[in-house]
Amino acid sequence: MDLGTPNLRFERRGPIAWCTVDNPTQRNALSTAMYRGLGRAVQGVARDPRLEALVITGVDDVFIVGGDPASHGSDDAPPGDGDLPFSLLHQGDVPVVVAINGHCQASGLWLAVLADVAVVSERARFRLPELRLGVAAPWSAALLPPVIGLARTKELALTSRSFSAAEAYAMGLVARVVPHDDLHDEAERTAYELLEAAPGARAAWKRAVHTHIEPVDERSVAASISTTEAEEGFAAFAERRPPSWSRGVGREKDRRGSNGRLGEHLDGGADGRRTPA
Repeated sequence: MDLGTPNLRFERRGPIAWCTVDNPTQRNALSTAMYRGLGRAVQGVARDPRLEALVITGVDDVFIVGGDPASHGSDDAPPGDGDLPFSLLHQGDVPVVVAINGHCQASGLWLAVLADVAVVSERARFRLPELRLGVAAPWSAALLPPVIGLARTKELALTSRSFSAAEAYAMGLVARVVPHDDLHDEAERTAYELLEAAPGARAAWKRAVHTHIEPVDERSVAASISTTEAEEGFAAFAERRPPSWSRGVGREKDRRGSNGRLGEHLDGGADGRRTPA
């Protein structure tokens, strides 16, 4: 199946489709074409009678770190309604497992919550960096409070701190944490377990469960990365400098990190390299 980008690999393994995010030079950040391709993968499985479930994973030590700042503002047209995977997962019937092999943040974390089961390597790390980049992130605001509670959602989003697979499991954000070398086998086994449920009952149950999560108009996702603050946040990331936010009247002091330096906590990849939202 052609997903429209060389950075997504689609593979059939019996009734299970595997979609691998393969953009290592950008730490598996998603371009517009890759967002659209993930949506195509979900739709493709739904339309193919030979396929019954989808597993999404990444390469190396990264699952998905969010959107690629280099793709924002390019000539690539933004995804239209139905192109992004999030509403398709929220409203769709396809059984989806995510095999989180490493660093997972921003839209990678959204996929983890919207999937039916998140199987996670013990080495995985999670983070919500969007507000540090000037992005309001409507899916984070909609998804996380019903899952992990309002207080914890606020703390993770507003501080943008990194947290472990064990902590993600303890707070109910992911379902299974497994040894790293067993990740793909466990994800495939989980996908087959999902197929043992009656398809009609499973689809109806998923729709009922997802009524607890408010749907997000995906046009608001595009709007959230088109603001002046997002433009400054992505520019600052590309230039490896702290962003310069407009403080308004009475808020002229520079924001400083815990050690007094500007831009503390702007980095945070699994290996310490800076990663986008």
